[in-house]
Amino acid sequence: MTEFPGIYSLDGKNVLVTGATGYLGQAMARGLASLGATVSVNGRNISRVNEIVAGIEERGFSAIPAAFDVTDELAVKEWFSRRGEVPLHGLVNNAYLGGGGSIETANEGEYRDSYEVALVASHRLLTLALPALRLAVNQCGDASVINIASMYGVVSPDQRIYPNKNGANPPFYGASKAALLQWTRYAACEFGNESIRVNAISPGPFPSKSVQASNPDFVTALAGRVPLGRIGQASEMQGPLAFLLSSASSFVNGNNLLVDGGWTCW
Repeated sequence: MTEFPGIYSLDGKNVLVTGATGYLGQAMARGLASLGATVSVNGRNISRVNEIVAGIEERGFSAIPAAFDVTDELAVKEWFSRRGEVPLHGLVNNAYLGGGGSIETANEGEYRDSYEVALVASHRLLTLALPALRLAVNQCGDASVINIASMYGVVSPDQRIYPNKNGANPPFYGASKAALLQWTRYAACEFGNESIRVNAISPGPFPSKSVQASNPDFVTALAGRVPLGRIGQASEMQGPLAFLLSSASSFVNGNNLLVDGGWTCW
């Protein structure tokens, strides 16, 4: 057994992070690389993917581009086909696309689009990654899948802190993240006997840097709802994610780790 604290090391592990060009995705990719993982940086914008990969490599860590749209089945299949028989020790399903809204303002297409990225794409990534995940199990006895959900997959947002219905955290977001949490439990039970662990992280509130700069009053309102009295910073996702990907969490399966400053405790 690996000695403590070596159990937190990701040396020699290959990890795919989807949605890695976003605010949280970038921080997660960089944090995992700093712990020794070779991170496949996923995003739809090739130039942005290459920029993040270059930034990781400039710090002396390892990353490779994985430029494809997670909703494009053929593109995902092609990426895994090009990898060949290379173990995948970790898969982080982080991709999401969608705007704001409410039940009154949302349309049916927004529900479908949200579900397609949050849940269907996660299903697609896991099933196509299975051969590589099984190679990782054969190599080191363990593989880990992390689904990035949300505190709004557990509780409803406080509509009073949003300026209007169009700008509120939308119901299709929370509904798709709640579905992702239940799918996580299904996957944990199905693949646990193969030593492929499936867990979720539910972050929030983590407003982007642009929101922090452009709407400080909203950020203050968010912080006022958090028992810790502040919003989360992107780097604070790195530790929980590294824990679930490392052998430190070898007996953790089907769990939803809330990284919300205590928001859901009220």
